[in-house]
Amino acid sequence: MAEARTPAAGTRPGTGLRTSDRGAWFLVLPALIPILLLSVGPLLYGVLLAFTDAQSGRTATTRWIGALNFRDLLHDTLFWESFRIGLVWAAGVTVPQFLLALGLALLLNQDLRLRGLARALAIVPWAMPEVVVGIMWRLVYDPDAGVLNETLRDLGLGSGRAWLSGLATALPAVIVVGVWAGLPQTTVALLAGLQNVPRELHEAAAVDGAGAWRRFRTVTWPALRPVALAITALNLIWNLNSFGLVYVLTGGGPGGKTRLPMLFAYEEAFRYGQFGYAAAMGCVLVAVVSVLLAVFLAGRLRGGEDA
Repeated sequence: MAEARTPAAGTRPGTGLRTSDRGAWFLVLPALIPILLLSVGPLLYGVLLAFTDAQSGRTATTRWIGALNFRDLLHDTLFWESFRIGLVWAAGVTVPQFLLALGLALLLNQDLRLRGLARALAIVPWAMPEVVVGIMWRLVYDPDAGVLNETLRDLGLGSGRAWLSGLATALPAVIVVGVWAGLPQTTVALLAGLQNVPRELHEAAAVDGAGAWRRFRTVTWPALRPVALAITALNLIWNLNSFGLVYVLTGGGPGGKTRLPMLFAYEEAFRYGQFGYAAAMGCVLVAVVSVLLAVFLAGRLRGGEDA
């Protein structure tokens, strides 16, 4: 004869939910509700909006049009050109940003004099809003009185040029600003990863005769790799979704040479009033970001299994 099971402590009879579990949910709700209201809710509304012909104007009626916006996107050469520019921007900012941040983090990890002051100065750009950074660099790039052109004239390297309004120089000039603005957060993340590398391993490798490059390759990089992958993936996603910095610097010009996908969607929504079409663009960007996250998570899980 089977013995009767007694309910587990803290479990109400007739239910499988522990009282402690219900208490945990109540503790999570204050943080979960704002996420649902301010993130998940607008995201779902944007997805629904992408299947309508929503436009600006009080008298405009909204109709359900299915996947028509996405069909139009497939043939929108301007959107795909902005997407290509966005990929160039994201890669052009993320890769140099990581390499420079890695060198700076390795330097700041050394026993330098005034190391604390140097670390504080290294994160100053991180504390500046994007609008302020954009205005400051517009002054640097100013064709008449900018610091860059004045320096070039003093060095006899030419009379200067209009960096932000030139078709060939606008995107590279904006990429330089993006690298400078995002360098501190990448440096801080890598520096935090370097702090977890035991000094004893470096000392043992040095005793065995390993040089600086071999110590970095066999000791530092394996410990730093998870942090490097995480910050690189996040930077790629953040840069692909950039808006404020480029908007202040160029507004997407000249001739659309710096029109990132988010700028294109912004113009469609708030300049031309095509909210449904802009929402479809946003859905495409969300899908791309989701794929990048999936690839990153798959790599992390595979790396964990290998370890």
